[in-house]
Amino acid sequence: MSGTSPARVAVGANPFSRWAVLALVVIGSALFVALLWMIGTGTGFGSTNDGQAHAEGRGLNGYAAMAAYLEKRGHPVVRARNAGLLDKEGLLVLTPPAGADGKDIEKIVSKRRYIGPTLVISPKWLAYPTTSEQKGAKSGWVNVEGTNALQWRGFLDDVTLVQGDVDANGQPAHWQGFGLGGTLPSRKFLQSAKGDNLVPLVAEQDGRILAAFIDDGGSYPALEDAALGSMQSDPEDEDRYPLVVVFEPDLLDNWGMADRRSAQLIDALVAASEVAPGGTITFDLTMNGFGRAQNLLTLAFTPPFLAATLCLVLAALVLGWRAFLRFGPPLAAERAIAFGKGALVANAAGLVRRSRRLHLIGGPYADHARERLVHALALPRTLPPEEADAAIDRALASRKADAEPFSAIAARLRRARRPHDLVKAARDLHALERMLTR
Repeated sequence: MSGTSPARVAVGANPFSRWAVLALVVIGSALFVALLWMIGTGTGFGSTNDGQAHAEGRGLNGYAAMAAYLEKRGHPVVRARNAGLLDKEGLLVLTPPAGADGKDIEKIVSKRRYIGPTLVISPKWLAYPTTSEQKGAKSGWVNVEGTNALQWRGFLDDVTLVQGDVDANGQPAHWQGFGLGGTLPSRKFLQSAKGDNLVPLVAEQDGRILAAFIDDGGSYPALEDAALGSMQSDPEDEDRYPLVVVFEPDLLDNWGMADRRSAQLIDALVAASEVAPGGTITFDLTMNGFGRAQNLLTLAFTPPFLAATLCLVLAALVLGWRAFLRFGPPLAAERAIAFGKGALVANAAGLVRRSRRLHLIGGPYADHARERLVHALALPRTLPPEEADAAIDRALASRKADAEPFSAIAARLRRARRPHDLVKAARDLHALERMLTR
């Protein structure tokens, strides 16, 4: 029977190349960090474009166009999904749903009265997602089919919201304010308000209030100049920021933003609300169901803790790079102390050399050489060193008359200080010892 023999693989060979392992580690680490970031920030877990009236809504009733327009005008726009961001300076835009708790709205507004201006936009439309039969419909688009009853008990209870027809003859509603004028997109319903503390900013041609600021004793020169009515009370608190309420959302929503005059109205509202050019504008998403609580992962990707996270990532990269450079089968580690006399001598010599005490070994080496020669020549062990040296010199002279005496080499070895002199004297003494012991 014939056949091919299987290929042999050397023991300890790597099944993967170095670059393949590097690619696996880098891609895996990047995906892991991305997963942590998505969990911490809430990114990628459900779309906020759900057809409702908020800054991420792209339907007729949403305010995505308003947020995008303000960004184009140079304002940093924050879409807040954490309640802690609602206390920042700049304009806060609240778009609470019809079912929101008025006490929660009042709590947010009251907390900001000395931080920055607040713009509240009332909801109006009952919105339903588009169906598959509607050709060309995109994600987040809606159909509006009536108004939504609004009862925010605990917030502006002295203000009455009025939902009625636009005009008995079915004519479009015309609005005016800030020296501007325009037409609302819907001919069916109009939402306005009544209240003693309302100072109109935008009104329908028949006088119904579509947007106003609250006369609460603050001093708001820019709004007063643009107001269609006068304030009832004298300013008492110049440090208080204004509260502006837009009762007719079609003035600012995506449907209304199809008219460029709505964009001009947004610019006028923002400027009159004491927002500086380039000032921050925050759109709240927490009241629309997109709030999230702070957690360790959220803090890890939020300044100033982001710096510590980046340091940890860099440390991990350094460790990974060191591991990558060492990649391969491990080598057998050598013993710290090898076996045998040679290793023992080498270790002792290394210790002496590192201690820089070579000049101290000349005398002991000469003494040990004398003891060995006394034993080899069968001399009495009780001989004094001088007599032992003289006896060794006589034995050497009998063997080789012109040889350098033992006592002279031993004295030279004791006097040596430099490594070269020590080694030469030790070699001469070793040669003499071999001559006498052969």
